[in-house]
Amino acid sequence: MAEVKKENWFKRTWGKVKKYFRELRSELKKVVWPTPRQVLKNTAIVLGCVICVGIFIWLFDFVAQFGIDALISAVH
Repeated sequence: MAEVKKENWFKRTWGKVKKYFRELRSELKKVVWPTPRQVLKNTAIVLGCVICVGIFIWLFDFVAQFGIDALISAVH
């Protein structure tokens, strides 16, 4: 019975790397990329949400600080 010789480690690894990039390329062709207008619109929405959340946190912090100051002054 003849022994089956395994491929060189470098050849196996290089084959896996090539296969990975070949599959990556084929998957990237399936991606539906957004138009520049969609990117701008989505960016504006994200910035608007960030600003709204920032204002909400600032208001909450302001009210909480006012409440804590009122409690401290009531205790003294």
